[in-house]
Amino acid sequence: MPLREWGISGSPPGSVSGALTSRLRESGTGRLERIKNAKPFSEFLTDGFGRKHTYLRISVTERCNLRCVYCMPAEGVPLSPPAHLLSTPEILEIARLFVSQGVTKIRLTGGEPTVRKDIVELVEELGKLRSIGLRELAITSNGIALHRKLQRMVDAGLTGLNLSLDTLDPFQFQIMTRRKGLETVLKTIDTALGMGFGEGGSGKVLKINSVVMKGVNDHEIVDFVEMTRDKPIEVRFIEYMPFDGNKWSKNKMVSYNDMVSRIKETHPTLQKLASQRPNDTSKTWGVPGFRGRVGFITSMTHNFCGSCNRLRITGDGNLKVCLFGEAEVSLRDMMRKYRGRDLEVGGVGEAAGGREEMESELLQVIGKAVGNKKEKHAGMGELENMKNRPMILIGG
Repeated sequence: MPLREWGISGSPPGSVSGALTSRLRESGTGRLERIKNAKPFSEFLTDGFGRKHTYLRISVTERCNLRCVYCMPAEGVPLSPPAHLLSTPEILEIARLFVSQGVTKIRLTGGEPTVRKDIVELVEELGKLRSIGLRELAITSNGIALHRKLQRMVDAGLTGLNLSLDTLDPFQFQIMTRRKGLETVLKTIDTALGMGFGEGGSGKVLKINSVVMKGVNDHEIVDFVEMTRDKPIEVRFIEYMPFDGNKWSKNKMVSYNDMVSRIKETHPTLQKLASQRPNDTSKTWGVPGFRGRVGFITSMTHNFCGSCNRLRITGDGNLKVCLFGEAEVSLRDMMRKYRGRDLEVGGVGEAAGGREEMESELLQVIGKAVGNKKEKHAGMGELENMKNRPMILIGG
């Protein structure tokens, strides 16, 4: 379907160039000092295989305004009672603790993060963690309600936006999400691009996540690639993954190799690009001359466990060290053991046993969970039959 249009050396000391040279020297000195004084990476966030976990994904809600077929069953899922979910102070406490130990990137997930009433205020508070080492603050959203809140989030320090969009066909959108809303999502993409997301040097990253399902939306792969012709975005195709209630089968999955082959039929010059980061989950490709790129998240056929640096916090406060792992440990329960909680207002009282004691115990539990992380997740056949939460209760 057609897509919608939417010279420094030798400068005198008092000159602008001279001032720039001076600042560059100072910044270089500053970098050397930071390297010299850098602390060893936290043992609590380093697993038995030497993987350092610098990326924390926090689910801020289990609720969503869509009902995507790969995320939850048609009948929905039982949600946690509100009192079982992390309060805003608890989220901030956990985030601060992880950043203090070396986490440099936080992503807010759900459910749909924008249905949380205080999501903008939460982003604002998390943005303040830059003072202790946070470098990137991102959100994954379906885009339905985001465009009204995005500017305030950017002003608060949001640097990354992943939008979930699995089809460019309005009718198919209703089938896959069980709701209307395609035009709104496209509007959100335009809004983000208008704010400079995706532009080189802006520091704001825009990615489109598309779960590919055989016989459902796999015929649109090339249409999504076409989006990257004129837009500085990265479209990432995700292999369909098994979670409770989504009726996964191998016959519904389109593999990485199959997707690349299909794209090359239309764009034979498609070429693989060098990875931008050592911990990238996406295998990145591009069509020469196109402004954007395409990526492939290949959890099922080519796992990236060896470079995994991610940890997850579920909406009800459990630490999950592997997306496909069954093991979880509650940080919420431990925090509430130390801190009185007013359930009426969602506040957190002072530590009964003291902040230091609470943090020490939290770190011990976190360190043990991370230390027990497996070298890699199970194979495709085992994952299909493994007990796991529905995706909406994990947090993307």
